[in-house]
Amino acid sequence: MRAVAKGAVVAALSIAVAACGGPQSALHPAGVEAQQVARLFLAMASAGAVVWLAVMGLLVHGLRHRRTAWEPRRAGRLILWGGAVLPAVSLAVLLAFALWLMPSIRPWAAAGQGGLRIEVEGHQYWWRVVYRPPDGGPAVVSANEVRLPVGERVELVLTSADVIHSFWIPPLGGKMDMIPGRTNRLWLEAAEPGTFRGPCAEFCGTSHALMAFPAVAMPPEAFAQWLAERASPSPNAGGEGREAFVRHGCGACHRVAGTEAQGAVGPDLSHVGSRLGIGAGILPNDEQALVRFISRPDEVKPGVEMPGFAMLPPDEIRLLASYLRGLR
Repeated sequence: MRAVAKGAVVAALSIAVAACGGPQSALHPAGVEAQQVARLFLAMASAGAVVWLAVMGLLVHGLRHRRTAWEPRRAGRLILWGGAVLPAVSLAVLLAFALWLMPSIRPWAAAGQGGLRIEVEGHQYWWRVVYRPPDGGPAVVSANEVRLPVGERVELVLTSADVIHSFWIPPLGGKMDMIPGRTNRLWLEAAEPGTFRGPCAEFCGTSHALMAFPAVAMPPEAFAQWLAERASPSPNAGGEGREAFVRHGCGACHRVAGTEAQGAVGPDLSHVGSRLGIGAGILPNDEQALVRFISRPDEVKPGVEMPGFAMLPPDEIRLLASYLRGLR
């Protein structure tokens, strides 16, 4: 029985430790703001642990060694110092530490300072992403993926097209709500390259849990090259696949740069073949997954507004999937 209990404790601790890492862990910071948030959390958790251990130690001492009641004056001093003075001083120290960190946790800045601006708009259940280069170059429209240069402070302009969403990349910084009719701003700076996961942190409907995006922090030179490539249409935007895409009405909702498909209702598909996933972070980016999503998107993501195209011949669906996969 004791061995079973020991195994259960080890298993529980293993699960808890495993949750401290990964692409969506706030305890594995890779951004300036996230590092300060993690520092504050560790300080408060450590202080809480010390208080808990002290209370448990007093409890054990009282149960094992105290057989007689303390005299009233001595008990009063214990209550005064241990129950009033010590907690007040401890909380004041933690508050002072938190206030000292606050300016660096979320340093506000005036809008339009000249750096890179990324506009993110939440939809049920996907993300529209628009990059505004600081040099005044053409805007780059994308979806369901956010890329940032390492070591540069980026302004994120957050809005919502329908209901309240919440933008959050735990390893890079804190969360910010996206509210219809309101524009919120968040500044993030990635401290190291990597690929992280950003979930929607506010319940927004049936497929709330199926609404996420990869956040890719890239070296500045690689990011500049990536942004320049995305500013031009994909070299594979034409051909038979384009004709099928337009013929079946896909261009009424989706945009493919360099073609007559200029829809703005759904995600921009100009370079969808080069993204890390499809369906807002829930499916791999391959032809089989594209065929599945084109045929029955409501089965993949309940409540999605995109209609299914299962009525098309299988060869046509495969042609559309191959075309989209080639948009790089």
